[in-house]
Amino acid sequence: MAGTDRGAGPHAAAGERPQPAIILVEPQLGENVGMVARAMLNCGLSELRLVNPREPWPNAKAEAAASGADVVLAHARVFASTEEAIADLAHVYATTARSRDMVKRVVTPRQAAAELRGQARRGERAGILFGKEAKGLHNDDVALAEAIVAAPLNPAFSSLNLAMAVLLVAYEWVVAPAAETATPDPDQGAGQMVIGKDTRPAGRAELLGLFGHLEAELDACGFLRVAEKRPGMVRNLRNIFVRAGLTEQEVRTLRGVIACLVAGPRKRRE
Repeated sequence: MAGTDRGAGPHAAAGERPQPAIILVEPQLGENVGMVARAMLNCGLSELRLVNPREPWPNAKAEAAASGADVVLAHARVFASTEEAIADLAHVYATTARSRDMVKRVVTPRQAAAELRGQARRGERAGILFGKEAKGLHNDDVALAEAIVAAPLNPAFSSLNLAMAVLLVAYEWVVAPAAETATPDPDQGAGQMVIGKDTRPAGRAELLGLFGHLEAELDACGFLRVAEKRPGMVRNLRNIFVRAGLTEQEVRTLRGVIACLVAGPRKRRE
C-alpha cells in the first residue's frame, strides 16, 4: 500500500512515549534491516537497535530497502552484545515461534502491546528482541527476557521474515488503546507485582550486574566447573531471577547476600 503524510513525523502514530525499542540480534542482510525500518515507521516507531549485524553499518542496501524510512536508520544504534543493547531497559520481550527448554511467560503480540502501553505510561523503557533471519534468537538471549511473544499462527507453518515479524508486533502497539483510555479488564493485574514508593522494578543493567556477580562467584567456588553444563546452568539461574520480577532494592539485597556468603562467617563480638 502506498501513501505517506510527510508532515506527520515519525512519532505521530505512536502518540505516547517512551516507545518500545526494536532490537535486531545479529541481523544478516542489510535489505532486511531496511524493510524493518520501513515497518517500524509505518507504525510510528523509530528506535532501532542492532546487535552485531553481519554486514557493515551504515549500509547502503538497508537505505535502499527502507523506502524513505531514513530517520529510523539514521538514529539506529549498534551494540556488540544483547546485554549491552538492553542495559538501559526495564522490560525485555523476546519473539520466537520455537519451543524453548525454559519456563517463560508467553504472550501474544496483542497482549504484549497492552503491557507495553502500561509500561510507557509509567515511564518504564522496554525493548523487543528479534533474532537473525536463519535461526532466530539464541537461548541465552531469550533467557534475558521476562516474556516470550508468540503469534497464534498456523502451527504447521509459522515462519515469518524479519520485517513481517516486526510489523506484526509494531501494528499491535500502534492500535492498542492508550493506557489512560483503555477499558479496564477485570483479570488484568492478577499476579502483577506491586511496587512500593521507595523502590522500582530492577533495570536490565542491574540484573546483568547481579548475574555477573553471582556467576563469577559460582565459577570461583567450582559450582559451574563442568564446562559442557555451564551454559544451561547459567540460563536456568538467569531465568529464575528474571521470572521473579525483582525490584532494584531486592537486587541490592541479593548482591549483599552473595558478598556476605563469600566473605564467610565473622566472629561475634563479645
